[in-house]
This record gives sequence, C-alpha cells and structure tokens, in this order.
Amino acid sequence: MWKEVLSVTFYRAVFIEFLATSIYVFFGLGSVLQWPSALPTILQISITFNLAAATVVQIAWHVSGAHVNPAVTMAFLLGSRISLARAACYMVAQLAGGIAGAATLYGVTPAEVQGSLGINTVRSNITSGQAVAVELILTFQLVLCYFASTDRHRNANSPATFIGISVALGHLIGIYFTGCSMNPARSFGPAVIVNKFTVHWVISLCPFPFCSRGLYHLKNTLVGTNIRTAILGQTYAPSSLVSCI
Repeated sequence: MWKEVLSVTFYRAVFIEFLATSIYVFFGLGSVLQWPSALPTILQISITFNLAAATVVQIAWHVSGAHVNPAVTMAFLLGSRISLARAACYMVAQLAGGIAGAATLYGVTPAEVQGSLGINTVRSNITSGQAVAVELILTFQLVLCYFASTDRHRNANSPATFIGISVALGHLIGIYFTGCSMNPARSFGPAVIVNKFTVHWVISLCPFPFCSRGLYHLKNTLVGTNIRTAILGQTYAPSSLVSCI
C-alpha cells in the first residue's frame, strides 16, 4: 500500500488530475459566459467542452489515466481499475481543480459578465427526477466511453478524440435540461465560487454513484474477486496500474 502512495509518480498523477481538471473547467465555463455582444450558442458550448476534454485527456493520459472527473474515478474504483488510495486522492484533486479553474475564470472576467459563472441549473419545466435521470444517462455514456476507449486489450493510443466526442454529445442534449454536468468537479467549482448550491445535489451528487454502481456489476463479469481485492488494497501489480487505466 505505502509503496504506491509514497512514490513520486503517484503524486505527479494526482497533481496532473488537479491541473487538467482546472484547465477543463476554466475553458468549459468560459464558453458559457453571457457576453452582451455575443451570447453563446449550444453548438459553441458543446464544441468548447469537446475540445477542452480532448485537450486535457491528451495532456494527462500517460501520467494519471486522465480521469479529470470524480464520476469516472469512482467508476474505475468500483470496476477495480485503480486502488482506493489513488481514487480518493484523484477525487480530492479533481474537486480542488474545479474550484481553481472556476476561481481563475472568475478573477479574469469582467464583473458584468461573471453572472452565475455557468453553474448548472434545472430548467423550470424539468422536475428533479427528470434532471437526475438525464444526468444519469449522460454520465453513464461518458463513463462507458472511458471504459471502452481505455480497454487495455484495444489499441493503446490516447482516447482523447473519443472522450471529447462523448462530452460534446452529452452537452448537445443535456444543456436543455440541466446545463449538462456529467462531471461533479465541473459543477462543484463554480458553485463554490458563487456560493450557489440550490440544485447541486440533483445535478452532480445523485447520478454518478448509480452510474458507477452499474458499471461495477458490468466489470464484475470480467475481473475476478481476488484481483479486485488486490487492486483495491494496492497489492496487485501487473505491468502498471496507470497503463491499465
């Protein structure tokens, strides 16, 4: 256990998760800002999140596995793809990165444009149950894309393009319902900065545990109990844990 936690590569991976998440949140939220002379379109926002996701995945892929999302990390933990200690540190780094990215954007944006800093909100004609269902579906397809495109039995090239497409797909649909989260760090960051948590539980806290739980059962058919236990306890070492995520 301590061998992984005390290694330089471990903390390098945790830091890159923080940095990549902050970059993703900064550019993603930047596309949502309501500039008076040029209001953002659905397509513009979707493409920006697409490019931001693809960019940070390319940056972090060979260092940390490029989760950049607590929902993805939770799913990989339950799917026995990473250890418990790595998952916990990743999620803390991602949430901190979300705050850092949102804070940086808030600091460089004119006061009249800052608004609510792109926090996720549920449309007035959408119920909480509908919002949770939509976010569950969107998050599920994103996490499933991560699992499929990072499968070690497939080509080992970076999955940046495919994950970017998955993020864009979610935004093209989800913006109409909740503003599209799919990533608790993306929602948590601006919510902390503008201090608005009214529907935060609906958008980012409800969907990803259920999504991850479903993928856990899927992964159970592929990974034996002994291997899952060894990975969680940091005693399992194939060639490299990071190369497998």
